[in-house]
Amino acid sequence: MTKRVGVIGSGAVAKTLARGFAKKGYDVRIGTRDASKVADVVAEGIAAGTVAEVAAHGELIVLAVKGTAALEAAAAAGAGLDGKPVIDTTNPIGDAPPQDGILNFFTGPNDSLMERLQAAHPGAHFVKAWSCVGSGFMVDPQFAGGPPTMFTCGNDAAAKTQVIEVLREFGWDVEDLGRATGARAIEPLCQLWCAPGFQRNQWAHAYKVLRAG
Repeated sequence: MTKRVGVIGSGAVAKTLARGFAKKGYDVRIGTRDASKVADVVAEGIAAGTVAEVAAHGELIVLAVKGTAALEAAAAAGAGLDGKPVIDTTNPIGDAPPQDGILNFFTGPNDSLMERLQAAHPGAHFVKAWSCVGSGFMVDPQFAGGPPTMFTCGNDAAAKTQVIEVLREFGWDVEDLGRATGARAIEPLCQLWCAPGFQRNQWAHAYKVLRAG
């Protein structure tokens, strides 16, 4: 299993996952355009660099930025993404505020942000993960009903297998929804996950697939 991880982003998701990988013994670096935004994780011993530097460092890349900045961030990583699994945590959340507690997406039902990222970077192996739960539950989630389910998809089988192993290491059951087109079903789960939060200030939940028999 890879041990060098490059996390691209400077928000709560990027910091949570950088800390999670470091906790589990990975060699983690975090990439951002503004080093002051990650000073707290740097103080904890996680190295920072430019997006391109961190992408070059990682054998496994985590893209953890706002959806509106995802294509720009991936472009900044450039060739550092080629041939590598890229965990895509992003969602296509638009700039408009939620309507009746439902987030506005800038994609349609037959489109997804991950498909756009994959098309822009055909040499990279994008795998969807950690896009349908809040950052507070991404690492070793604890729920009364047992391990929750993380939904994933991606075109490259080897990259997806690697990411599934990481998800299980981080305490998740995994539901594989196939190729990148599966992101059309996964990304809207962010809207569903956030709705109780915006409507009733309920944020402490995750999904679980239950099977009969």
